[in-house]
Amino acid sequence: MASSASPSWVILGRVPRVTAAGADLPPGTGLSLALPAPPRVALLTIPSRIFPGRATSDNFPSVIAADASGLLLLKADQGPAVTDLPNRKDFSWRPTVADYFVLDAKDASALHLPNAKYIRRQGHRGLVACPGGAGHYVVAELQMSVGADTADLLCFSSQTGEWASKDVPYPLPSRPMSPNCVLSHAGRLWWVDLSWCLLACDPFADKPALRVVPLPEGKALKSKEALGLLDKYRCVGVSAGKLRFVDMYRNRNSAGAAQITVWTLADPDSAKWTLEYEATFGEICDDVSYKATGLPRKIPVLALIHPTNPDVVYFFLDEHMLGVDVRARKVLDCEVYDLVQPPREHVSSRFVHAWQLPRALCSGNFYSAFSVDSCCLLSDRTLHVSV
Repeated sequence: MASSASPSWVILGRVPRVTAAGADLPPGTGLSLALPAPPRVALLTIPSRIFPGRATSDNFPSVIAADASGLLLLKADQGPAVTDLPNRKDFSWRPTVADYFVLDAKDASALHLPNAKYIRRQGHRGLVACPGGAGHYVVAELQMSVGADTADLLCFSSQTGEWASKDVPYPLPSRPMSPNCVLSHAGRLWWVDLSWCLLACDPFADKPALRVVPLPEGKALKSKEALGLLDKYRCVGVSAGKLRFVDMYRNRNSAGAAQITVWTLADPDSAKWTLEYEATFGEICDDVSYKATGLPRKIPVLALIHPTNPDVVYFFLDEHMLGVDVRARKVLDCEVYDLVQPPREHVSSRFVHAWQLPRALCSGNFYSAFSVDSCCLLSDRTLHVSV
C-alpha cells in the first residue's frame, strides 16, 4: 500500500547494513541510503571498513539521530579501547573505539567527528540543528552521575569544529535517568525516559539549563519497572510540530480492553500534556481495513508516530509494518518490513526513526556529483556518501 510518489518522510532503520569491501555500493562511494515510502523501511548501507567488527544482535553500527534538517548521526565502533582523559580514566562494560559521522542530506556533505573518545554513554547523545539556520548544529551528550547535583553537557559545535564541556545543574533526585532516546524539537534536545520524564535543554545557550517535563499524570513507573520492554509499548516523537507521547503499556479502558492513547505537549515551555485520543485494539481489529490484511487479532509492537499526522501510528506485527489511523480505527498501510537488526521477536520503537526529509530530498531536486567527504543524491532515490 506504499505510495509511489516521492515521500516527504521515511521510516529509517536504526541499524545499517554492512557490506564486505564495499559490495552493493556504487563505485567511489562509502555510504548508500535508499528512500522508499512508508511503510517500507529505509536502510543505510556502509562498508566494512567503517564498521570492521562482526555485526551481531548486541554489537552493531547505529543511526543515533535523524533530524528534520536533513542531518543524520552515525555511530560505528572500531574495536577495543580504554578512555584515558585528563583527570578521568573510564572502563565501560564494552570499551570500544567509536567513530561518529554527521551526514547532511540537505547540502550534500559528510563530516567525521574528531576526538570521539570524549563520548562516553550509549543512548545519552543527540543532534540538533541551530534554529537560526545557516547550517549549524550541535551534537551533545548528557553525562550524569547518580546523586550529583550537576551534570556535564558535552557538545560538539559545527561552528567551532571542537568539543566543549558545560556544567549544568542536574534537577532530578537520586533515581537514575535511563534515556530511551534523544529527540530534537523546538531548538532543544530532549532526553526521554519512557518510565518517568523528559529532560529538555538548549545546547546553544551560553549557560544551558535542564528542565524536567514529567510524563502525563499516572504514567510514571517505578524505577526499573518494565526495564527493556517499555520501548515496545511506549514512544515519544514529534508530530505536526508538537511532542507526542504514545502509550500502550498496561493501558486498558474502564471495560478492561487493551488500548492505545496519544498525549500532546502543545507548548514546549510547559509541562502540561493533553489527551489527544484513545482507541482499543479490538475496535481497530474489527474494522474491515484490518480484516483485509489477513493478520491475526493480537496486540502489536509500537514502532513510531507519523511525523506530520498525529492520528497515524505505525506498528510491528509479525513480519509486517502497519500504518493505522488510530482516531478513525482504520489501517492505512501494511507491508512486510526489512530490518538488519534486531530479530523480529525483539523489535521495538528504538530500532526505527521517523525521519522527515528536507525539501531537497522530496521535491525532485537532485544532486548529480560527489567527491571525497561529500555525498550526493541520485534520481533512484538513493543517497551516496564518500568517506
